[in-house]
Amino acid sequence: MAAGSSNYWEDLRKQARQLENELDLKLVSFSKLCTSYSSTRDGRRDRYSSDTTPLLNGSNQDRMFETMAVEIEQLLGKLTGINDKMAEYTNSAGVPSLNAALMHTLQRHRDILQDYTHEFHKTKANFLAIRERENLLGSVRKDIESYKSGSGVNNRRTELFLKEHEHLRNSDRLIEETISIAMATKENMTSQRGMLKSIQSKMNTLANRFPAVNSLIQRINLRKRRDSLILGGVIGICTILLLLYAFH
Repeated sequence: MAAGSSNYWEDLRKQARQLENELDLKLVSFSKLCTSYSSTRDGRRDRYSSDTTPLLNGSNQDRMFETMAVEIEQLLGKLTGINDKMAEYTNSAGVPSLNAALMHTLQRHRDILQDYTHEFHKTKANFLAIRERENLLGSVRKDIESYKSGSGVNNRRTELFLKEHEHLRNSDRLIEETISIAMATKENMTSQRGMLKSIQSKMNTLANRFPAVNSLIQRINLRKRRDSLILGGVIGICTILLLLYAFH
């Protein structure tokens, strides 16, 4: 019974070491793929206008990335299952003196699994970040190229639009100034009309309030006219008498 349990444990350890070796190789290749993806994109950016193209384009690398990521996830799942079986074995082992050694071995395999899992997720995150950045830069480069290709044709039209826009702005400014002057003139005329109405109203009020004064003024004016007529008549008569006396 003990020999069978020992063989079972050794078989689990052998499977765990085999999966760890496969994971180690896969992770090395996976890391190289991410590194080559970045360098290839940099090379493509440096030789953007040349006729040479890399052996591995972005789409092939993306497919390889997806394939390798799935394979590594499957290996990590299998290794996790083996570690769980090893943990079950250590919990059901009938020789207490061996439990410490078994637990130490199990803990070492768990640490390796944790390191591989962490390395996988870190490399995968870096790859996705690089791809997202490159896709964004590629989109920006396309927009720049399309703008440059169409800028030669649209420059003249854009310049005309800008000039027309400036003319419209100048016209609007002149119209606003004219409207402001007209409004100020209207306010001044309204103010002057109000002042004249106020003076006329005060005059009418004084005339209605002092009718005797108005009548007196009219009499004085009439007397002045009468005195002027009398004085004129006297002067005329005297002049005629002087002339008659002089000629006789």
